[in-house]
Amino acid sequence: MERPTLTLKNNEERRLRAGHLWVFSNEVDTKKTPLTAFTPGQEAVVTASRGRPIGVATVNPGSLISARIMDQDPETRLDADFFRARLREALAIRSRLYPTPHYRLLFSEGDHVPGLILDRYGDVIVGQLNTAGMDSRKELILEAILAELAPSAVIWRNDSPTRDFEGLPRIVEVAYGTAPENLAINEDGALFAVPALGGQKTGWFYDMRENRSRLCRLVGGRTVLDLFAYAGAFSVRAALAGAASVTCLDSSEAACAMAADNAARNGVADRVEVVRADAAAFLEECAAAGRTFDVVSLDPPALVKRKKDLEAGLKVYERLNRLAMDVLAEDGLLLTCSCSQHVDAYELRRAALRAAMARGRRGQILDQGRQGPDHPAHPAMAETDYLKSFLLRLVQQ
Repeated sequence: MERPTLTLKNNEERRLRAGHLWVFSNEVDTKKTPLTAFTPGQEAVVTASRGRPIGVATVNPGSLISARIMDQDPETRLDADFFRARLREALAIRSRLYPTPHYRLLFSEGDHVPGLILDRYGDVIVGQLNTAGMDSRKELILEAILAELAPSAVIWRNDSPTRDFEGLPRIVEVAYGTAPENLAINEDGALFAVPALGGQKTGWFYDMRENRSRLCRLVGGRTVLDLFAYAGAFSVRAALAGAASVTCLDSSEAACAMAADNAARNGVADRVEVVRADAAAFLEECAAAGRTFDVVSLDPPALVKRKKDLEAGLKVYERLNRLAMDVLAEDGLLLTCSCSQHVDAYELRRAALRAAMARGRRGQILDQGRQGPDHPAHPAMAETDYLKSFLLRLVQQ
């Protein structure tokens, strides 16, 4: 079947020729190809203004990102075989990276499947279809998953705010099999469980695994504070790595319950104190009481969701870093992180530096991190390199 063409305005193809995958609505020549002629999720061939093909894409006329390039070959068909090939390509590197099947299997643009996220929890697959293009192909994607992985269950956690921008409803559903009560995770030998149909995002934050692993090498015999701890991934691993004590803090009652269960599951409940509190308030109380920690992990949720909020968000990052430094012991370690796409590494580094100067601390960067390799960044899309972290050693001036 012949596919429609989406034509760009003159000179708007340069970014796409360099490998970027997004076509914005203001880049489309609507006189030649009106966006209103397309249905959400429709497959189309994107061409430069003079007709030269750029690639095959899915189109959503109602979104700011009106098209997403799926493949540079304009002859490619977005069928089950296409998704099977992408899955095999992703599996080839994950199987080399991780000894057990617990990882992000497909990372949207990073794995050249814009709008599709799949996480693997043993024989259970949890996914998000975040664009109209992927949502309209969920049966093809499911067919590919069943053929390549033979899972016991596939769950769609389609409750991301991203779907709002695509005009898609938020819904959680079991697409195949019977969902277990909990998803099981094996992270470097530590065992965790989170609700299969609840919790945050797709259930687990695989992207921080390598950052947790590196910091765990330095916690032996130390007192540790894990802020915004969610289900206790770092808290439990720090205790298993020999931390003298761990304070695991989150503001969510459900998250605290998960963290406590996971500490018990790994036999470290006696060294993991789970605290439900607001992070800033807790830090202020500890500082007032003179309580300090040798190691602090500061991994807040995204504080800058829109570019226009950058200045205000950076002030919040700086304040949280100052408060964390107030409870950091002399010669202490602070892991400071940002998963905000609009905050780059330089800005996070500057926020931490300003906090250190305000608190009279002299800092050294021991390590700079990013998301794990199961969240590969697209080399032409800085947007996909979203997670930044710095491990700081801080001493008094």
